[in-house]
Amino acid sequence: MKQGRVKFFNESKGFGFIKDSESEQEYFVHVTGLIDEIRENDEVTFELKEGKKGLNAVNVKRV
Repeated sequence: MKQGRVKFFNESKGFGFIKDSESEQEYFVHVTGLIDEIRENDEVTFELKEGKKGLNAVNVKRV
């Protein structure tokens, strides 16, 4: 599991971005990849899965 922080999340559109704590890389996250509800600045753990446009954060849980 990777750790990061929610940089942006639009609840009405159901997507956002998570910034990896280690690599500083940002990953797209969709509401379908969430385990817990998330908000901006939440600390989260996540896994990566190949999506249509690159790696997506999935199995996202608040810490």
